Amino acid sequence: MNDTSFGTQTGVYFKKIARISMREKAWKYLIFAAIIGSIVVFIVGKNMFKTYEQTNSGFFTLASACIWIGIFNSIQSICKEHEIVRAEYRQGMKLSAYIAAHTLWQALLCLAESLVVFILCCINMHFDKSPSLMASAYVENFITIYLLTFGAAVLGLMISSISGNPTTAMTIMPFVLIVQLILSGVLFKLSGASEFFSNFTLSKWGMSAFGAESDLNKLDLTINARLLSEQPMRYNYPIDPNTLQPMMLKLDPPNKFYNHEVGRLLLAWLVCIAITAFNAVVSVVALMFKNRDS
Repeated sequence: MNDTSFGTQTGVYFKKIARISMREKAWKYLIFAAIIGSIVVFIVGKNMFKTYEQTNSGFFTLASACIWIGIFNSIQSICKEHEIVRAEYRQGMKLSAYIAAHTLWQALLCLAESLVVFILCCINMHFDKSPSLMASAYVENFITIYLLTFGAAVLGLMISSISGNPTTAMTIMPFVLIVQLILSGVLFKLSGASEFFSNFTLSKWGMSAFGAESDLNKLDLTINARLLSEQPMRYNYPIDPNTLQPMMLKLDPPNKFYNHEVGRLLLAWLVCIAITAFNAVVSVVALMFKNRDS
């Protein structure tokens, strides 16, 4: 295969991956996506677009589900073939073509999974209440769901390329998921090094896209007056420490990553694409390093 072009090798390996995946019942990934999507949608869907906290939590749960689905797709796909890869690399296989073939397969699989999750979202999340920035709120939310799922799948390819075997890959996966959740900026306020490293996570930019699409900053913030009295500088609202009834406020200052702007949405999408491309390149480099003596 030494003289075979990159495009030809990519096509050959794509057909091989698709054939093996279908033999191993690739449809089970769609069922998994449907189960996860159903749980998420029917738990958080009824609370979407009512208040800032409920909508933010709902989108965070959806983003987490997309990342979980994507990583689960590919976490073992390369590490289980390391010996085969080594043998074919000696015969002239281009590692870049091999990773490209896996990436293309994941792109198709994630498209199908994203459609499943999106259809479920349309049933109970009411995207029509989300003000669109461009063509349609439905289109914008679908693109974000797809970019998160596909980006996570390529992240899974990278982990699989680095890992020596499937057991190691599955051991690493929970830590990667935890990092994505923590650095999303939803669970904890980030600053310093944590804020810097969060810029390299899909979760943060996926949430930025969801927040920009839904104009999250404009939604009312439901907060207890006692909390207001404890943090008076964060909210621009008269405080009555003796009143413990929920109050409808606006987040002050608003989260800049949720600004309802086309530029903010496009930036979030582009960063997700850049992170995905970077992970694909690292996958190739990792395999080259592993097979440097072949």
